[in-house]
Amino acid sequence: MKVSPILAVALALTSLSLPACHQTHAQEKEESHHEHQKIVVTSPEAKDVVVTEQYVCQIRSQRNIEVRALQEGYLEPIPVKEGQMVKTGDVLFSVVPTLYKARLEAEQAEAQFARVERDNAKRLYDQKVISIQEVALYDAKLAKAEAKAAQALAELNFTVVTARFDGIIDRLNQQQGSLVKKEDLLTTLSDNSVMWVYFNVPEARYLDYRAHQGKSQDNGQLKLLDSRIELVLADGSKFDQSGGDTVTVEGKFNNETGNIPFRADFQNPQRLLRHGQTGNILVHHTLHNAIVIPQRATFEVLDKRYVYVIGADHVVHQRLITIQHEMDDIFIIKSGIGVDEKIVLEGGRQVHEGEKVEYEFRKSAEALASQKNHAE
Repeated sequence: MKVSPILAVALALTSLSLPACHQTHAQEKEESHHEHQKIVVTSPEAKDVVVTEQYVCQIRSQRNIEVRALQEGYLEPIPVKEGQMVKTGDVLFSVVPTLYKARLEAEQAEAQFARVERDNAKRLYDQKVISIQEVALYDAKLAKAEAKAAQALAELNFTVVTARFDGIIDRLNQQQGSLVKKEDLLTTLSDNSVMWVYFNVPEARYLDYRAHQGKSQDNGQLKLLDSRIELVLADGSKFDQSGGDTVTVEGKFNNETGNIPFRADFQNPQRLLRHGQTGNILVHHTLHNAIVIPQRATFEVLDKRYVYVIGADHVVHQRLITIQHEMDDIFIIKSGIGVDEKIVLEGGRQVHEGEKVEYEFRKSAEALASQKNHAE
C-alpha cells in the first residue's frame, strides 16, 4: 500500500511528541506532589541546657618577678640552672665579696673605736671631769659609726641574691665571671603553683553575670552561678584542673574594645602550665527550663527571626521571636513563644499568614532528636 508523503510526516511528528508529553505529565505530577507536602507541627520544649562561651586567654604565673643584681662585681659560680625548681632562701647568684668585706671590717673598727671613746667619756663624767653634753657627743659619734657598720654589713649581704619564694628559674642572662652592675637583670623567677588565666568579657555579658549574682560585698570577685570554667590548651586538650565558678574582675573597661578582663585561677600541681602560655577559656553555663526550638522551624526576614504559629483554630500567624543563644541545630528562645504553642516544623514554604491549614503534630522531643537542617 502506498502512503502519501504528507501522511508520513504527520505520523512521524505524532510519534516524537508522545515521549515529551509523557515526560511533561510526570514532571507536573512530581511538582504537584512537592507542592502538597504535608505540614508538620511541633511545640517548643522547656529543658535544662548547657551553654558554652569561649574566650581567648593568656596564662600568667601568680608571681613572676625579675631577679636583679644588688651590688656591682664579678659573678661567682652560679649554683642554679635554667628551668630548675628552687626553694625560698636558696642562693641564686653572688658577686666576689672581697671589697665589701674590707669595707665592713673598716666600719666595724671605726665603731669599736667610737665605743672606746664613749666609755672613756663616761668614766671622766663620773669623775666630774667633763660635762654630760660631752658624753652625749660621744654617744652620737658611736651611733653614727655603728650605723655605717650596719650599712656595710647590708652591702656585703647584698652580694648574695637569694630566691624570695619557691619557683622556677628562667633564662640566665649573665654567666660566671660577668661584670654586673646594680639592677642588671640576672634572670626571672616564676611561682607556677597557681596560674592566673586572663580573658576579656564584653560589657553586656559582664552586666548579665553581675545581674544574676545579686548583691555582693566583694566587688572584685564575681561568682558565675550555675557555671564551671575549663581551660583548653594550644593543642586542643583540656587542662585537668577546674577553674571553679568564681573569677576576679579588673577595675576598669577597655574603652577601645568595650571589654573588661576576668581572671580565673587554676591549681597547677604538675607544673604543666608555664608563664606566657595561651589557650581558650570555656565557661559552661546551665540554663534551667530554657525554651528551645529546632532551628529549621524558623525563618529570617531583614535580620529578624520568625516562626509560624498555629492557633487552636488551625489558622497560621507569623510571630517575631528573640534568640537568646544559638546551638547546634537549635535556638534557645528569649521571648516570643511559649511551650504551650504550636509552631510549623516542616512545610513552612507553603503556609501563609491568616491561612487555615491541616497538619500532623510531632512531639517536641522527637523533633529535637532528629535535627538535620538549619534554619531557612
